[in-house]
Amino acid sequence: MSVVVDPSVALKWVLDEPGAEAADALLDEELVAPSLWLIEAANALWRRARRGEIGGEEAKERLGELRNAPVTTGAIENDLLAVADLANQLSHPVYDCLYLAMALRESAYVTTADRRFRGAVERSPTLKGAVRLLGD
Repeated sequence: MSVVVDPSVALKWVLDEPGAEAADALLDEELVAPSLWLIEAANALWRRARRGEIGGEEAKERLGELRNAPVTTGAIENDLLAVADLANQLSHPVYDCLYLAMALRESAYVTTADRRFRGAVERSPTLKGAVRLLGD
């Protein structure tokens, strides 16, 4: 079974932060993500550089490392109507629901470090268990 990962997990592969060890353990799995994942990761690195948490050059280096991550990307265009339905059902951002839609399509689950995302999914009786918190 494949595991859908989001940028909150992927960033832990290249940044020294809590949960990095659990994220690294996922590298032995078959990892998939919507094609947007690397763009979202790049934006998160940029935000960290802008806040002064990392330097601009470090952000570029880390992005280069993520480009080589063993994540198979999948197209999302055909999932957009399902994504919109999920976003409305969960009252949660479309970006996160892209990962959930992919997991549902692939008969997989999402691993995330985003507690808010997991919480939104866990409140849905029909989706409970589709998103797992990193380290659980």
